[in-house]
Amino acid sequence: MTIHQATSGGDADVKSGSVSGEGSSFASHVSSLLERAEYRRCDKGEDLEDIYRLRYKSYRLSDMVSENPDHTIHDDLDDAENCYKFGIYIDGQLVSTLRIHHACRDTPASPSTTVYGDILRPQLAAGANFVDPSRFAADPDWSRVYPQIPYLTLRLAGMACFYFDAPYCLSTIRPEHAGFYRRIYKSEQIGELRDYPGLNYQVVLYRADVNSIRERSFQRFPFFKSTPMEQRLMFSRQPMGELAPLTILPTAKYFREAA
Repeated sequence: MTIHQATSGGDADVKSGSVSGEGSSFASHVSSLLERAEYRRCDKGEDLEDIYRLRYKSYRLSDMVSENPDHTIHDDLDDAENCYKFGIYIDGQLVSTLRIHHACRDTPASPSTTVYGDILRPQLAAGANFVDPSRFAADPDWSRVYPQIPYLTLRLAGMACFYFDAPYCLSTIRPEHAGFYRRIYKSEQIGELRDYPGLNYQVVLYRADVNSIRERSFQRFPFFKSTPMEQRLMFSRQPMGELAPLTILPTAKYFREAA
């Protein structure tokens, strides 16, 4: 399961035609909001509980999942060794969250390989690797204020692809959201309609070729750029006994300042 949970807002932005180029007002608005944003990798504690609750709040609004007494959403994949869970904050307020798995031969677990293992696991066994973003959730109250939130969140998927040198990014999505992925990421469908455990709808599997769209994406959406240092802070594992940074600030603005 990937970033379909809030792409209805993303689709609306794209359909409006407001993302036509690097100098567009949309790109400027996203870049401005990015300067007020911070990312946190959430592995335990209150931050992690907050993103589990945010998932539930977001998904229940559109009846994507059934009610549960804990008012949280998490599963075994949240505890996989190749899982990275993030909260995205604006002015210190949690506004969205995203989970990312880096699937490879040694650590194949991910949402997409759970549903489409017959397609993906032979590729992993042959040496392929994928970035598999999932569990996107945006606070519905803040999404009305900041329609740019999906794009701030989607930066993480691109950074993961660059950090892990993954040639493909997977998207397990609702069929009605496929247009967004075809337009923005030139994704192609590689898996048919199937059930996903715990969701009240079926999904399809799409795949984006990261290298083929990289420069085009940076030209249209310069806020997707990031430095190797930001990528390391997001995804490197800390040595035993060392604490990971609590807050990671976006670095896209440094590319604008250097231009």
